[in-house]
Amino acid sequence: MQAIILGISAFFHDSAACLLIDGEVVAAAQEERFTRKKHDSAFPTEAIRYVLEAGGVSVADLTEVVFYEKPFLKFERLLETYHAFAPVGFWSFAKAIPVWVKEKLFTRSQIRKSLEAFGPLKAPVLFSSHHLSHAASAFFPSPFAKAAILTLDGVGEWETAAIGTGEGGQITLHQSLHFPHSLGLLYSAFTYYLGFRVNSGEYKLMGLAPYGDPEAKETHDFREAIFSSLLRLNENGSFFLNMRYFRFATALRMTNDGAWERLFGLKRRLPETAITASHGNLALAIQQVTEEIVLRMARHARALTGCENLVMAGGVALNCVSNLKLREAGIFDQIWIQPAAGDAGGALGAAYAVWHAKYDPQRNLIGTPDAMQGAYLGPEFSAKEIRLALRQQGAVWEEISDEAGMMARTASALAAGKVVGWFQGRMEFGPRALGNRSILGDPRNPDMQKTLNLKIKFRESFRPFAPAVLAGDAHRYFDFSGESPYMLFTAPVAEAIRHASSQTSFAGLDRLYEMRSDLPAITHLDYSARIQTVTSETNPRFYALLRAFKQETGCSVLVNTSFNVRGEPIVCTPADAYRCLVNTGMDLLVIGNFWVEKSRQPIDRQHQEASQPHWD
Repeated sequence: MQAIILGISAFFHDSAACLLIDGEVVAAAQEERFTRKKHDSAFPTEAIRYVLEAGGVSVADLTEVVFYEKPFLKFERLLETYHAFAPVGFWSFAKAIPVWVKEKLFTRSQIRKSLEAFGPLKAPVLFSSHHLSHAASAFFPSPFAKAAILTLDGVGEWETAAIGTGEGGQITLHQSLHFPHSLGLLYSAFTYYLGFRVNSGEYKLMGLAPYGDPEAKETHDFREAIFSSLLRLNENGSFFLNMRYFRFATALRMTNDGAWERLFGLKRRLPETAITASHGNLALAIQQVTEEIVLRMARHARALTGCENLVMAGGVALNCVSNLKLREAGIFDQIWIQPAAGDAGGALGAAYAVWHAKYDPQRNLIGTPDAMQGAYLGPEFSAKEIRLALRQQGAVWEEISDEAGMMARTASALAAGKVVGWFQGRMEFGPRALGNRSILGDPRNPDMQKTLNLKIKFRESFRPFAPAVLAGDAHRYFDFSGESPYMLFTAPVAEAIRHASSQTSFAGLDRLYEMRSDLPAITHLDYSARIQTVTSETNPRFYALLRAFKQETGCSVLVNTSFNVRGEPIVCTPADAYRCLVNTGMDLLVIGNFWVEKSRQPIDRQHQEASQPHWD
């Protein structure tokens, strides 16, 4: 009898579903990709529908259903927190508790009822703890037989961080940090204070940090204020937040704005307002503090576990800048990070936890770099399905059967400055587009960064773009050894291709448009880049395109950004991709073997341009 395990995460943000059959990840996807609601927290009905279809199974075939956290423990934490801070937080209590009493305490019943809409459910509904789910998602798909585990996020039930050991099919969690003392919530508090949305704007905060001046007295003062007033940091990486400065425990906002204004001499930035040098300095300060905390925790994890290798998960593990600092510190021989490190990946971890606890306590490694299959675990579409979708959209297309010819033609278009929507194979699981749902451009083009931000993505102009590079050529462009298949590490751009910074032609956020290297579209102010190394084994088609671009231009790097516009999830279907093409300044869509040029589409140009979203 097969073990068919459905993992589910839901009801906070980034709901997702994952299907394991006899320990193999068959499919995984976030609900947002199907509903088109970014960070959708609803029960992942459509994601479940997809993973069941991908596995060729029904609800009746499931042997276990497992949820990624324990609602009763989370409810306990809420009650104890409100009691500890009472009477502060009464209105938040009055709003939150009825929802729990009415709905969230009955998660098992809700899961059963929702799944029985698909058919009879015979399997038990089980629960994994939040940080065990993160730990399992980090260790079990990793290439290591034994490793230290570090999980870092906002908060699960009580835990906000945990250190453990994974060996064989066993995970042991040794120590944990408890709410409200949370690195994830600390970073989110600064995300909020600097005018970005919590649980989605943390990437923006990380992207803003290089605009800060590391030598400025203001940056130093901000950092010292954080260490002296906001938290007390211990040598082992544990810390205590000074809750007089925070409101997330008792209110629907992150900070005590008045106290922060007095501490930093800087008012909270409202969304969409101007970004100043001080905002950049404050972003840099909290990034530096975050890196110091992560490094101390990692050193403690090495001493506590004695392991040579480290695996990581939780939302903080997506901070690719701190990941590089951790890698460079040499605390561990190797580091592997779960590509779906946030709550979506909890669905996968919960399923893995049950598989190894019940069916495979030994865990035989599969002999490949990892079990994530490049994170290509989402839907894919046949030529027939793509053709039908394009026809329904009224598209004009050309079908190209010559694979080499398609790669050469796409490479030529990219070299000519075209922006290409690249839609191939299975959709990625996790927040990164890794060459199957990507927007591509020529990194040598000095206008590409501005074009992509303002005319394609409709997002803030200060945000940098990531490079995809042939794995064997990465050393030519970046000071980086090894592989970064999931775009989870930054790397310095190689000295050989850097340009000296004059800092005379550009000011403020426009400094990013300065020619800082031979690849200006992917070089951030601090000469860093968040790299993806591509191999023929993991993604043969994307690899072939990079080779074709290298043959065309001598450059084996492409700009790779997610195939979406601001405020929308990454595209899932051919119809999603086509709509993105016609509603942005994108030039070309290459979808499977179909070539779709924007200029040939039968759309009302004047109406289309006028209806585009924009960002000033």
